[in-house]
Amino acid sequence: MDLCFSYLTLISLLLFSRAAFGAKFRFVNKCDHTVWPGILANAGSPTLGSTGFELPQDSSRTFVAPVGWSGRFWGRTGCKFSDESGSCQTGDCGSGQAECNGSGAAPPATLAEFTLGTGGLDFYDVSLVDGYNLPMIVEATGGTGMCASTGCVTDLNRACPSELRVRGGAACQSACEAFGSPEYCCSGAFNSPASCRPSVYSQMFKSACPRSYSYAYDDPTSTFTCSGADYTVTFCPSMPSQKSSKDPTPTTTTTGETNAETSLSGTTTTTTTTATGATNAGTALPGTDTTPMAGSESGPGLGVTGSDPEPNFGSGSQAMLADGSWMADMAMGGSARVYCPSALLAAGFIASTLLILSIFS
Repeated sequence: MDLCFSYLTLISLLLFSRAAFGAKFRFVNKCDHTVWPGILANAGSPTLGSTGFELPQDSSRTFVAPVGWSGRFWGRTGCKFSDESGSCQTGDCGSGQAECNGSGAAPPATLAEFTLGTGGLDFYDVSLVDGYNLPMIVEATGGTGMCASTGCVTDLNRACPSELRVRGGAACQSACEAFGSPEYCCSGAFNSPASCRPSVYSQMFKSACPRSYSYAYDDPTSTFTCSGADYTVTFCPSMPSQKSSKDPTPTTTTTGETNAETSLSGTTTTTTTTATGATNAGTALPGTDTTPMAGSESGPGLGVTGSDPEPNFGSGSQAMLADGSWMADMAMGGSARVYCPSALLAAGFIASTLLILSIFS
């Protein structure tokens, strides 16, 4: 079989295998306190090995989700659990324990929402529709497309109006939750994009966190897409990047990191020791947690910008006729040969190696 065809076939199979695994979700806690993330899979989606867990300060944990998975993540704060019962100050799911067991967050809570692999694209957003309790960002790595970072790095609890403030200032309600009015909840006669408009409260949220959902019909500026990426969800992210958030140029994310200790059940917890950052172009959010993790690796993206301008066709049975008439050679009993540039062979080998590491790490 032709070597070039073999490499292309291998790369295609590896890409298919990579897609079958869906995405890795890495949770990072940069808060100065423990956070208890909650995970709620939508109907028809499997659990990711946990429905809630403890995430100490300066630690991370990774899970793997299959293609088509959809659900939401959030952070709980001020949790106290015993053998029999327990609760959290914000984001409580009512289970009485670290595992939420299929229950969602009690508002107010900052939510990260995902749908993987729909039409080849992942859809994701950070929502303040149910209020706010923690700064949170979502970053995509290793994917193609816009793959923008999104979330809210501002501490809205400090800017929260008194009429929305709850839990002694530990969280900020949405206007819907606070007042229950149809115009704030986009319900009843206001149940459409045309009739439900931003309120003074949702505009306050949007001003502080322009990439997050501020009310139910805030889709155009709040939903993001990426293909073939892994995602990092960071609580209390560091300072914003100096890069502009207004650059509309699509970017291809080619730098990523994987956790070699992660299994499909996602039970690895790793403590970070340093913090450096880098963001995708076109985002003002802190891109970033490139903290060295046990067994992790990252590197520059690969690209082939050209091919040999004057290929060496060789001699003997693999030689092209001097006049270039390869069809005449076939007519005389020769076989069709496909020229495969050495650069493509090298790129195929390196890409195959990187894909294998990405899939099985």
